[in-house]
Amino acid sequence: MHTWRVAPILVLALGAVAAAPGAAQERYAISGREVAIYNLAGQAEIVRGSGSEVRVTLTRHGDDAEQLEVETGRIDGRETLRVIYPGDNIVYGSRRNGSTDLRVRDDGTFFDQGRGGRRVRVRSSGRGLEAWADLRIEVPADHDLSIYVAAGEVTAQGMQGALHVDVGAATVGVEEHNGPVSIDTGSGDVWVRGVEGDVVVDTGSGGVEMERVSGSRVDIDTGSGGIRGSTVSAESARFDTGSGSVSMEELRSPVVVVDTGSGEVFLDVTVDVERLEVDTGSGAVTLALPEQAGAELELETGSGGIDVDLPIRISQSQRDYLRGILGDGRGHIEVDTGSGGIRIRSR
Repeated sequence: MHTWRVAPILVLALGAVAAAPGAAQERYAISGREVAIYNLAGQAEIVRGSGSEVRVTLTRHGDDAEQLEVETGRIDGRETLRVIYPGDNIVYGSRRNGSTDLRVRDDGTFFDQGRGGRRVRVRSSGRGLEAWADLRIEVPADHDLSIYVAAGEVTAQGMQGALHVDVGAATVGVEEHNGPVSIDTGSGDVWVRGVEGDVVVDTGSGGVEMERVSGSRVDIDTGSGGIRGSTVSAESARFDTGSGSVSMEELRSPVVVVDTGSGEVFLDVTVDVERLEVDTGSGAVTLALPEQAGAELELETGSGGIDVDLPIRISQSQRDYLRGILGDGRGHIEVDTGSGGIRIRSR
């Protein structure tokens, strides 16, 4: 493994990433189809680029910004750009109140390469190294990008290739993207719009919004935070929340699994399902299905009524349990809620 410093080209022109008046920008070009970028603090704007290299425009901020170093080189099969922060306490003046703790290895990598490294805290105020870097990243078509940020914001628009975003405390937004997307956040909201490709999101705390997504797989997991979406198409869709509601309009997927510790569930499913399972600890469940939906139906609630507006052949019915057949009965629909009513209606 070889690592080296790249002498940046300084320019005074204003770029897409907001810069303080008179702030110089540094530009880097990274070769390779798979590129990883590491930056502890700051905003990252990812856009569609041209040519054969990933181009990064970096703008420094903070009283100690000159202490930041930038290194590039190949690590574990990927070309990288790493912003090196020499301190253990980083003051990121643009972040909201709070702090993020993590371990950072000597080469500036974090999150993805296992454990190890020194303990670093990124916070909004206090004593420490006052420095952060904003990045504008131009990615050519058919290039894959992984970006790692401890605190800040990441947005991506117009990429064609695989995108992986791994952040500690940051909002993440992706739109008009062609290729698979995976997003992992410790805390922070996520929105995804206009994506053609598989979408996988895992957030410890933060809501997820989706719109116009089409792929073979959609998998959304939130520790706490709601999931909302519309016009989502997938061969299989899974939505899992520890605490938070799930609401999906115009969901086109034959296989749907929803699991929430607490929160209401609303699914507007536009196709006949092969398997639809909903399990919530507490919260009402409403399913809007096509009139000609065909499935074996099993509904159970700890407390709350059961209402089925579609024609059904009932085989077993109690106050808190219903079993029957919709249409041709080829699919399977199972709903279980600890507390809350269940309603099945025509969409």
